[in-house]
Amino acid sequence: MAALWTLSPLLSAGLFWPACLALTNPSEPRNLPPSQGFNGSDGSLSVDLPMALRVFSVDYHHVQAPFEIVLWIMLASLAKLGFHWSGRLPAVVPESCLLIMVGLLVGGVIYGIRHTAPPTLSADAFFLFLLPPIVLDAGYFLPGRLFFENLGTILWYAVLGTLWNVLGIGLSLYAVCLLAPSSLGDISLLHCLLFGSLIAAVDPVAVLSVFQEMHVNEQLHILVFGESLLNDAVTVVLYRLFESFLRLPSVTALDVLLGGCRVLVVGLGGLFVGLFFGLVAALTSRFTSGAQVIAPLFVFLYSYLSYLTSEMLHLSGIMAIVTCAVTMKQYVEANVSERSNTSIQYFLKMWSSVSETLIFIFLGVSTIQDVHMWSWPFVCSTLLLCLVWRATGVLLLTAVVNTLRRNTVTFRDQFIIAYGGMRGAICFSLVFLIDDFPKKRLFITTTIVVILFTVFVQGMTIKPLVELLDVKRKKRALPSVSEEIHSRLIDHLLAGIEDVVGYWGQHYWKDKFEQFNRKYLRRFLIREDHQAHSSILRVHQELERREQRGDEEAPPLVDPRSPSRPLLPEEMDSIRRILSRNLQSFNNKQTPAYSRHTLHQDAAVGRTRKPLHRHRSLGERSTNNTQGEDGEFNVSRRVRAGLSRSHTVCSMSPRPVPLDSSVPAPSAQTRRPADPQSPAAREEQISPQHQEAPAGRTAKKQLSFVLESEKQQ
Repeated sequence: MAALWTLSPLLSAGLFWPACLALTNPSEPRNLPPSQGFNGSDGSLSVDLPMALRVFSVDYHHVQAPFEIVLWIMLASLAKLGFHWSGRLPAVVPESCLLIMVGLLVGGVIYGIRHTAPPTLSADAFFLFLLPPIVLDAGYFLPGRLFFENLGTILWYAVLGTLWNVLGIGLSLYAVCLLAPSSLGDISLLHCLLFGSLIAAVDPVAVLSVFQEMHVNEQLHILVFGESLLNDAVTVVLYRLFESFLRLPSVTALDVLLGGCRVLVVGLGGLFVGLFFGLVAALTSRFTSGAQVIAPLFVFLYSYLSYLTSEMLHLSGIMAIVTCAVTMKQYVEANVSERSNTSIQYFLKMWSSVSETLIFIFLGVSTIQDVHMWSWPFVCSTLLLCLVWRATGVLLLTAVVNTLRRNTVTFRDQFIIAYGGMRGAICFSLVFLIDDFPKKRLFITTTIVVILFTVFVQGMTIKPLVELLDVKRKKRALPSVSEEIHSRLIDHLLAGIEDVVGYWGQHYWKDKFEQFNRKYLRRFLIREDHQAHSSILRVHQELERREQRGDEEAPPLVDPRSPSRPLLPEEMDSIRRILSRNLQSFNNKQTPAYSRHTLHQDAAVGRTRKPLHRHRSLGERSTNNTQGEDGEFNVSRRVRAGLSRSHTVCSMSPRPVPLDSSVPAPSAQTRRPADPQSPAAREEQISPQHQEAPAGRTAKKQLSFVLESEKQQ
């Protein structure tokens, strides 16, 4: 960390100091040497030879933009590297807090060197270049099952909860402005609602950076993350709506109605744009078998194109890119190779990590400004109202939604959801887009204070609160194949129950979509040679991909056993081929269904069950052959030849309890087995009369077999 804090001022000074040392005059023509000009008397161009050849020259303006971009990325990467090498610091301070501190230090150094405000993060750079990679990474690796199972609750929090916060904060701030007319009297109601729409935006970047380090349970994580992801789409739409209202001379009831319709059009339009580009990306990946190198490129191009198209049409770009990523994921992973999947995974993680680091550093750098305006009533009221309205909204909305959920959201989870509403770069970028008016500087200062408070105070205290409240943590082990099969069995069972009782619930529609996906979409969007012929094989492949992604995010497991050798790609392919071939042969094998009520009932009716003779040794067989018992030997050979495990029914007669206790027990001499070579012993073994219990004695336990060969006789 000492090296990091030392390198930060040096890198920041290197960002702008070369501009002061540039030797090239920008007013001169850049393509002509200084000695060239119009020297002819007729105005023609005459080229003069230079006075001396330059050995060394500096032209910083030629590479200024890419050079500074590379230096900023280098600074962000070094800051992230120093954070993870700082010992116990990551366990106490979240990564976002440390990056903002580095940004504050860099901004202070730049301000001290240049005596001017450092560069700020523009809204266009944030929304067009830094935000899409983060949202794409979150949407592509979104746990689909958990997200769609909790989609109703997520939409409940994201839509109604955001409206609750925006209206509550905006109206409350307007009341505060009315109470202080001397300093805040020039802030109108629409300005308060506009500020409430941007300050209510829960940033998914800040939420992900904190919640991924705590490893909370899956339900809590998907509720907080899904709500923050869709919350941004709603807040951006409301911000643009109130911004349009401010530019109108007067707002009527018709304008409010049209504004509500616009919110629906923007949200649903982004959804359909993302769905279209996701299906096109999946279809394109089907034909990349001959060029697997460029297959990952289509994932990034179509996703980014969906975002840009939505922004061009003034639709929700966040909804578009999330829908595109969720739509194309399963089809792209089935079409491309394992190496391409690995490339997609690591490039998305790297891209989103760099963007997230740059955002937090620029938040700290942009704080060092000369445009601040302070008002204790407005700043403190905003900070308090953000906490109060979010907490009350979560409690009220959860009380309603718990009546419709099987797995209710506990009070501990509600507290973490309310406390985890951290603000970040989205509200910071939106506040700079406000049109100039006298109190814009106050809005900027208040936004920065709220961001710093939520990231530092709430971000640093939420992890101890999770441990103090004993919130349920995430399972460290990935689910096995048997757990996935049982989970699918429960899904099919619940879908069948809903179909029987006539209730169209989530399991019913999920089952219908799976049938439509298997029957039409997978056949059309996935190559035939990559389509898994067995559902168990698909589960196995999905768990393999999930294990590759989850091992890096999950905490390390302590395994007392020695590490085993990883399987080679050839061995994995061989295992897949064997598993697929065996499953196909098992499915194609026609075996009669077992039923204890109909097992061989038609063949055994009216026929006496014949017992099978006891197995004899080789000596007995040779004796039978020498004595000329060819008939009996041939019969026993035919019986043994027709004996099979699948056509044999074993029945055992129980040993009854002797009723007459006066019958003496057989003596030791009687119980002693006779010589197997004696004729009497052989006659006792072969003769059927000796297998019936004599009168007055207890019947012995007998083992009998019914053969298919005997039934056919």
